[in-house]
Amino acid sequence: MTIFGNERRLYLEGEGETEKLGRELAQLISKSGHGLIIYLDGDLGMGKTTLSRGIMRGLGHEGAVKSPTYTLVEPYEDLQPPAYHFDLYRLGDPEELEYMGIRDYFSGESLCLIEWPERGHGLLPEPDLEIHLDREGQGRSAVLRVHSERGVAMLNELELFGPEK
Repeated sequence: MTIFGNERRLYLEGEGETEKLGRELAQLISKSGHGLIIYLDGDLGMGKTTLSRGIMRGLGHEGAVKSPTYTLVEPYEDLQPPAYHFDLYRLGDPEELEYMGIRDYFSGESLCLIEWPERGHGLLPEPDLEIHLDREGQGRSAVLRVHSERGVAMLNELELFGPEK
């Protein structure tokens, strides 16, 4: 793990380590006792949904975790905290988010994972944590950046976890 101020850089060998990072984030989210807004950024196929799967499974979800590309949001309201997985890839206009009541999801007590957040620019709140995934060699790099006190607390705890480079 490489540390730069409010940013952490991890190397993830493959899908298993990407999902493991998600499970470790889920432990920290559960331990914190409150919700979080996480932006997931990266090109197609970089592991955003794999990371989301790890988080949902780490929170106790046992079923399939798929990217809600056509429905825009997949709720996991039985988890603690309640979680919502957004995929804005096919969003035509950010205003569509207003019609679906996007603001209602950001209560501060829920976990919101948002893939392709740039497509909702202007209507989404700032994230607590932003994760950028990119190809690196045979694996992926994950750059975690914090934007709030909640994010800082989580990132400081994450130093105890995570794959090492």
